[in-house]
Amino acid sequence: MKRILPLVLACFFANAPAAQTAEAELPEMLFVTMEDADLKQFIWKKRPVVVFADSENNPAYIEQMRLLHEREEELDARDVVVITDTDPDAKSDLRQKLRPRGFMLVLIGKDGGVKLRKPFPWDVREISRSIDKMPMRQREIREQKDRAIGR
Repeated sequence: MKRILPLVLACFFANAPAAQTAEAELPEMLFVTMEDADLKQFIWKKRPVVVFADSENNPAYIEQMRLLHEREEELDARDVVVITDTDPDAKSDLRQKLRPRGFMLVLIGKDGGVKLRKPFPWDVREISRSIDKMPMRQREIREQKDRAIGR
């Protein structure tokens, strides 16, 4: 038994840096492009908001990005990462899966499921309300309140 304990402890501490490395792989930026993002890395950690357009010059895309940049703090508070895809010729996996036509906003939950699709720009206030109605977000809010109270 005494010989096994050091081995068990060594294995436990050896995995701690691996867990920290996995966390470090997530981009800390709020806005990323499709080339810099893999949705699998966000599962259970972030809520991707994917903004599709056929061009960076699309008026709906420009408006959506303006709306998102105006209230970045609210997005960050809800663990949102904004992923942009303005190159239909690249045929990204997500573009092939969701099949946007022109402009499209997609909210994906932490579980990886599509929660919302909109063919027009949406204000951060509306996006936040949709997120706040999600069961996982409601649990996060309860846990934050419990920590604040000291439970």
